[in-house]
Amino acid sequence: MAPRISLALALHNHQPVGNFGWVFAEVYETAYLPMLEALERHPGVRLGLHYTGPLLEWLAAERPDFVERLRTLVRRGRVELLGGGMFEPVLASLPERDRVAQLVRMADAVEALSGARPTGAWLAERVWEPDLPTALVRAGYRYTIVDDNHFRAAAIPEDALWGAYTTEDQGAILRVFGTEQGLRYRIPFGDVDDVIGYLRAHATEEGDRVGVMGDDGEKFGSWPTTWDHCWGADRWVDRFFTALEANADWLTTITPGGWLAERAPIGRVYLPTASYAEMGEWVLPAGESLVFADLLHRAQAERRPEARYLRGGFWRNFQVKYREINDLHKRMLGVSQKVEAMPAGAARDAALDHLMRGQSNDCYWHGLFGGIYISHMRLATHEHLILAEDIADRAARAAGERVDGARVVDADMDGIDEVLLATPGQVVIVKPTEGGGVGTWDVRPVAHALAAVMRRRPEAYHETLVEHERRLVAGGAHDATADGDGVGSIHDRVSTKEPGLADRLRYDAYERRGGLVHVLPPGTTPDDFLGAAFDELGDLVDGPYAVAELADDHVTMVREGSVRAGGARVPVRATKTIAVGPDRAGPTLDETVTLENLGSAAIDATLAVEWALTMLGGGGNPAAWYAVDGERTAHDAAGTADGVDVIRSGNTYIGVEVATRPEPPADAFWGPIETVSNSEAGFERVYQGSALVLTWPLRLAPGASSTVRVRHAVATTRDRAAEEGR
Repeated sequence: MAPRISLALALHNHQPVGNFGWVFAEVYETAYLPMLEALERHPGVRLGLHYTGPLLEWLAAERPDFVERLRTLVRRGRVELLGGGMFEPVLASLPERDRVAQLVRMADAVEALSGARPTGAWLAERVWEPDLPTALVRAGYRYTIVDDNHFRAAAIPEDALWGAYTTEDQGAILRVFGTEQGLRYRIPFGDVDDVIGYLRAHATEEGDRVGVMGDDGEKFGSWPTTWDHCWGADRWVDRFFTALEANADWLTTITPGGWLAERAPIGRVYLPTASYAEMGEWVLPAGESLVFADLLHRAQAERRPEARYLRGGFWRNFQVKYREINDLHKRMLGVSQKVEAMPAGAARDAALDHLMRGQSNDCYWHGLFGGIYISHMRLATHEHLILAEDIADRAARAAGERVDGARVVDADMDGIDEVLLATPGQVVIVKPTEGGGVGTWDVRPVAHALAAVMRRRPEAYHETLVEHERRLVAGGAHDATADGDGVGSIHDRVSTKEPGLADRLRYDAYERRGGLVHVLPPGTTPDDFLGAAFDELGDLVDGPYAVAELADDHVTMVREGSVRAGGARVPVRATKTIAVGPDRAGPTLDETVTLENLGSAAIDATLAVEWALTMLGGGGNPAAWYAVDGERTAHDAAGTADGVDVIRSGNTYIGVEVATRPEPPADAFWGPIETVSNSEAGFERVYQGSALVLTWPLRLAPGASSTVRVRHAVATTRDRAAEEGR
């Protein structure tokens, strides 16, 4: 009998919670619709497709004809729809109850669309942990697909991935496919004849092998240069599908579930914690990532056997690498507990829906692209968690439970307590041990996380940007693939959206919390401060404060610190009070700072109080603004004002305005906090928020003290709870 082999493709299509509608539409036109049309043109091709919950919802609402055509392919046995977590969470990051809830909801959605309950689950970012079979099997799934990287970590040879393996956890048995590396590298970037030849070379007379290739559907048209390659002049997909049909006598296309229905697993495996190879590099600290990447790439280039054992880091350590990710994750866990405690009913269903949307994976990690740095999606994730918590707290309040007031809680789960101040209108979390800063300021009526601002920090890919622009200046580089021309993976491309981005790299020495206290040399300019090129005379900005008083509406903290003056350190006492007002529609947040000179030398400096806030003002968004004396400017613009008694900022679309009143009147400056990160289209500046800095002359004789206040009054023009009928 002539050698035979099967091919099981599984294409993963995803758009994140909070992404822009025009992005959904653009990727639909360039990738999702062309693939569906190609399948309709080639009746001999079968494969698996996975559409995440946000994308399925958009398709049902905006492209219902697409859904009906997809349903037809499923009913004809041409397409198998995979399930997974409804809103594409990293399952390993969730409590077990939420893992199962996400998986079951997605299975329900797929069954409603196709009439068949899915047996296969797509794992977000292929993040695997050994206990996942328990939730997957409990939710009704029989198999999942991971990368070859997972199997390498389990000492499975490269040539032993032509079938499914069995694994289990606590007796829950799951089948696991590994994406075959040679296929992933060739589809769709290799020559069609080479792909067919590669499959022929691995065929057997028994026909007992299946090559599985599970990867992003967006690479078939929406990644840079791939539309022309896949659907335009090169017509790669049509040529590939034609070749599959032409070789059907020995090459069978099959769905992953279809293969499992006919064939037994080829072995047993216990996979360690893993994701795809690049993720292990990205999760490392920037310096370690560069070292690891160099080691790995050299070992691979030299075909050294130890390359298979170089795995990088562990996905959960994104919560170590980025304080903002950890804060978001721990807020999610806390909200999940509140939702779980709610009685069954419509309110709990609504809270659970928002919680699940707030678990979408995209802002819980960061790699070569986007992630936590995508500000509008980060704020959308916060938005859903705020809405879920608001529903849960309103229900608890109605039941007579105490949810408002102040309490000491380890909110970020680092073993060190924070202070949480809650009212019907806001949630504020203060970190006494890091400058007494406000890391969370959630305005409940509009579900907006005012303090969700990213720190500017070094990233390993900044080295790539610096080298790229150096070569541009020298005339030795251009914006293209790493090889200089042709179609390629987005992982290999180096391009920029504007010139001179390397010169815009700035790194913060402290976390971007609100209400931080600086002591600056007289004459420090706004450009110095905003460019992170200023001299910090004090140790008050992120040093530990002790809680001196805690009441329902305020916390007072004290730090015994010092200020550099005349070449010596002068001891000072900083006392900071953060107070909240109870109104729901118009909550207030006040900060009072007193600085006492405990030394024998005078202090002549500038006292600055910094508030980092986001109004989603990127790209000159006309809805986001600052206003001084009635004159508005964009929230991502820089400005200065002398002797001001009120500065207003807001976002008319969100429906929020903050009136900031310094007492006594202060000189002020403000400017955007922008990071330089990568995207599918290249390196770009991304607005993360704005630094509003209020300054006063600080002249303290020995024994003297000075007190300033910053009063924030929030006004909201909408209430999401009322809009949702709660």
